[in-house]
Amino acid sequence: MKDMKKATREKIVVRTSLISIVANILLAGFKALVGTAANSIAIISDAINNLSDALSSIITIVGTKLAGRAPDRDHPYGHGRIEYMTAFIVSAVVLYAGLTAMVESVKKIIQPENAEYDTLSLAVMSAAIVVKFLLGLYVKKKGHAVNSSSLVASGQDAFNDALLSISVLGSAIVYLIWQVSLEAYVGVLVAIVIIKSGIELIRESADDILESRASSDLTKAIKHEVMKEPAVQGAFDLVLNNYGPDAYLGSIHIELADTMSVAEVDAISRRISKRVAEKYGVILHTIGVYSVNTKDKTAIKMHERIEELILAHDGVLQMHGFYVDFATKNLSFDIILDFAVPDREALYRQIRKEVRQEYPDFELDITLDVDVSD
Repeated sequence: MKDMKKATREKIVVRTSLISIVANILLAGFKALVGTAANSIAIISDAINNLSDALSSIITIVGTKLAGRAPDRDHPYGHGRIEYMTAFIVSAVVLYAGLTAMVESVKKIIQPENAEYDTLSLAVMSAAIVVKFLLGLYVKKKGHAVNSSSLVASGQDAFNDALLSISVLGSAIVYLIWQVSLEAYVGVLVAIVIIKSGIELIRESADDILESRASSDLTKAIKHEVMKEPAVQGAFDLVLNNYGPDAYLGSIHIELADTMSVAEVDAISRRISKRVAEKYGVILHTIGVYSVNTKDKTAIKMHERIEELILAHDGVLQMHGFYVDFATKNLSFDIILDFAVPDREALYRQIRKEVRQEYPDFELDITLDVDVSD
């Protein structure tokens, strides 16, 4: 079922990209002819942008095909991250197109040349605007349908191109009416928008490659699903590793009563793994367990007191996994500190010092955890 869904997604991405390639090549050809005939650097820059869009779609197809290869010994989690690498290449292509357009536009400002427009030029530009808007709508819709960030970005880029083409058309109309040439300056504007888009795409693809923080909506939904299990008293430390679009492997810690048997814990873990996989497509390969004191009133009071001490500090996001072993005089728990805390280690040492002063007879096992998910 999963393989069928993956194959369908790949087919949609490839087909949509091919449509985008054909449309962009045709638009680039028409704009190049019109721009050359009209001596318009703004139109020619717009044509270059269409070519970069076509090249981006080609790279998207190649990346999608490579990413769809089955896992092997050297890549047991598959090849899905190749899509992020190709997205980075696409971003570089977009940025290069913007820089090229900027150079040509600046040359025209330094050595201006008069543009020559006719009815055909205006008609071609107007048609290109309509095509770009429709293409953007189609590609973006398909991208959302198959959760392809590359297609969504391409669709948004098409909308941006349409807006830029409107600017070029506006400069042509201004020239025809008032004989004021804004060509080179509009070319600079087009280049700036392309460069900005390229930088943003590079930043986004770099985040995917570096594996940035998982979506807050997804992590909260998974934790909520885990908490539906009646015996689970808390869900923490959810880590999601992304191996391509819709390909997550993860781990989580849950709090369970210290009276439960291994068999009961195993059954709960299996139920949680199955539900999360079926509902969100996330494989929880590890479910760790925090034991919770449920019978000893002294332990419960200690928990409340220590939580009061810790949460009094600014920058403490959470305390969890609290457990007291009176037989070994061991007290353990985890704390999560905000990344905004200037010196997280110093705050950790301060918290440890305060807890030790409060409970000097206990060995402390305090883990400084990482704020990996919401």
